[in-house]
Amino acid sequence: MVKTIIIIALSLFTLVTNLNAQRLMVSQNGRYLVTEKGDPFFWLGDTAWELLHRCDSNEINLYLEKRASQGFNVVQTVVLAELDGLNTPNPYGNTPLKDNDPRYPNDDYFQHVDYAIAKASELGMYIALLPTWGDKLNKNSWGEGPEVFNLANTRSFGEYIGARYADCDNVIWIIGGDRNPREDSQDVAIWNAMAEGIASMAGGYENTLMSYHPQPKEGGGSSTWFHNEQWLDFNMHQTGHCANQGTYLHIKHDYNLRPIKPVLDGEPLYEDHPNCFNAKELGYSIPDDIRRIMYWNVFAGAFGQTYGCHDVWQMYKPDKTPVNHPLRPWPEALDLPMANQMKHLKNLMLSRPVLTRIPDQSMVLDSQPEDNNYVIATRDGNGTYAMIYFPTGKTTALDFSELRGPTFNSWWFDPRTGNSFEGPSIDKSTKTKIKPPTFGKGHDWVLVVDSAQEFYNRPGKMVYHKK
Repeated sequence: MVKTIIIIALSLFTLVTNLNAQRLMVSQNGRYLVTEKGDPFFWLGDTAWELLHRCDSNEINLYLEKRASQGFNVVQTVVLAELDGLNTPNPYGNTPLKDNDPRYPNDDYFQHVDYAIAKASELGMYIALLPTWGDKLNKNSWGEGPEVFNLANTRSFGEYIGARYADCDNVIWIIGGDRNPREDSQDVAIWNAMAEGIASMAGGYENTLMSYHPQPKEGGGSSTWFHNEQWLDFNMHQTGHCANQGTYLHIKHDYNLRPIKPVLDGEPLYEDHPNCFNAKELGYSIPDDIRRIMYWNVFAGAFGQTYGCHDVWQMYKPDKTPVNHPLRPWPEALDLPMANQMKHLKNLMLSRPVLTRIPDQSMVLDSQPEDNNYVIATRDGNGTYAMIYFPTGKTTALDFSELRGPTFNSWWFDPRTGNSFEGPSIDKSTKTKIKPPTFGKGHDWVLVVDSAQEFYNRPGKMVYHKK
């Protein structure tokens, strides 16, 4: 029966056979993602968990076209969604499974998923597709369930969905969904079966790009359970929804693991989110805090960064039951400040060589307390450039001795606007005091230091491709 369903799915799903997006793969050094042509890919993601469940095709168009115009290139979304995704139908009256049995997917529901994937590809965007939210396997206090996956049925569902989207070059597979495997359970084996089922029908491990979306966890995220699994190509964290946390420590943890695998934060503090889920006492997130998390993570070694908005992930509208006090309907939230500032991070990183970039905190000489003032550095492994992020503009002593050449050009890059202006000329030194243009909360700056021999373009304004 499962094989029959797979054959039908393959024959029906033809609308995405001519995808515009190139298939992605891990770079040779194991740190980044690249396209089939070998160009570096900077992951700039958004979480739209309920997109496939709550939105009709016109709303999907609105969402994807807006996010594409803002520079996003990845959308993280779920097939079997969190908010009663098994029993509350999509806008066309369809639920994803027949009798809530993973062995019998409902083709009518999946045709809507097909549409979203094809639309994203037209826009050059990737869908980081979660086959299911975690409460379908591991229900807890806020999950609606029901739990439907077990070792007897998980692989067949993985085979179905893997076969259906095997030819979609813009699908990235994300196993899990906001649940960590429980101790003394079969959770790890079930998730492995899901991944193995997908890969078996989607071209094998070499042709599928996969990760795992966990809950917040000290130290490792996906790496805690799956780092050595053949199917896991890159590690993912969820660093949570509190403002004052050293998220870069999670990235650093996985960056130092062996074997080497890329890493990123797949769910940070969301825009418009109650801080630590406590709006009454702590208020809502602000752009300053979100920006700091993003730059910290990337400078610590992440190959990209995911953004999220509390109103958008749940596709909230007044006719929907709200989760944790959203502030506005999702179409209005698409234009919040950080949604329009995220592209500056991507543009900055792509304006210098990507694949040789390394974190290098040894460049920062002053002791850094683990608070919101933490200054962090990254540089080219070949010594042609460095970037230092100052979250609050504090004066800091830096070591430029690892850079190539006797003198360096510098720029001040504004993460709020994407604009830049020339900074001081810097001589090679083991200790140079640097004072950013302004100081205080919300006055974050990136110092970009270039070898004078390289003649790089203004940071953030042009994608760098080595000839």
